[in-house]
Amino acid sequence: MTKTSLPARLIGSRSVGAVGLGAMPMSIEGRPDEARSIATIHAALDAGVTLIDTADSYHLLAGEVGHNERLIARALETYEGDRSDVLVATKGGHLRPGDGSWTQDGSARHLIEAAEASRDALGVEIIDLYQFHRPDPRVSFAESVGALVHLLDEGVIRMAGLSNVDVDQIEQAMELTDGRIVSVQNQFSPSFRSSLGELQRCAELGLAFLPYSPLGGIGSAAELGGRNAAFQRVADDRGVSPQQVALAWELSLAPVVIPIPGASRLETIRDSAAAAELHLTEEELATLNA
Repeated sequence: MTKTSLPARLIGSRSVGAVGLGAMPMSIEGRPDEARSIATIHAALDAGVTLIDTADSYHLLAGEVGHNERLIARALETYEGDRSDVLVATKGGHLRPGDGSWTQDGSARHLIEAAEASRDALGVEIIDLYQFHRPDPRVSFAESVGALVHLLDEGVIRMAGLSNVDVDQIEQAMELTDGRIVSVQNQFSPSFRSSLGELQRCAELGLAFLPYSPLGGIGSAAELGGRNAAFQRVADDRGVSPQQVALAWELSLAPVVIPIPGASRLETIRDSAAAAELHLTEEELATLNA
């Protein structure tokens, strides 16, 4: 398949395709075999996707920390096309002890050690984008953000971002880092719009806003049209999937939005990537925004 290009958006000074790939489904419960995962990543790259989102906690068993990062590294290593424009974003601060639960450690020591381990797992000298995965209520937010400053200053990471934060935390992190935060990754979808305030603040500040679970999450993406009738109607009128309409709607909300739909099949990431070229009318947008 010939590699195509998507309309571009910015993360910091880096240009990426307007739709990214969330790689989490390839490493957690229900994950496919490695061959299919690598084929899916290759299909994403062929479709013009140049942002791949991961985290050290995207794994299943206790001894698999970094599973998803290593998977992405193998996929990039075996990709026959040009991968020079690919930006891999990873995260630290969440942990999976292996019993299905998610825990947190936002201490500076943990984040610094985790970032260094992620750099090794990804097989890179510098991590393109490192995001603090989730504020830890047991650790001051300033300490966690201070770790990002340290990682930037030491050259472990090229850019820093946040995830699962509110507007006040975005403001605080911008102050603590002297404006060096470049991205915010929060949950946002047609059914989950409570991060709209953070999206709008990112647009004002020029920060990339990366909606995760932009189609409703692993267990709900297939039902997006059934749960959101307006999106199904527009999809039927356009002859496309409601998932593609949802991503195009998110892209319309601000030029800083870069959705990162999860995928573990070639067909789904190709369909998602096509949303970057789907331009909705003002009438359609009014219906979807209602």
